[in-house]
Amino acid sequence: MLEMHPDCQACGADLPAQAHGAFICSLECTFCADCADRLDDRCPNCGGELSDRPTRAARLHADYPPSTTKKHAG
Repeated sequence: MLEMHPDCQACGADLPAQAHGAFICSLECTFCADCADRLDDRCPNCGGELSDRPTRAARLHADYPPSTTKKHAG
């Protein structure tokens, strides 16, 4: 199950698990659409492809909670 990181690793933008607009690589590095576009859909950490992250319905959060750990370094 995906951790669903709550923010963009590059700019810190909020990326709720139930919302569209997040991009991930196979290691779950997570970026917003603007940063993924700026990175040409290539993860700066591992070099992998950035793809649309699926959403998680809010009704599932109690049983399958998304991560609350921020990954932005700033």
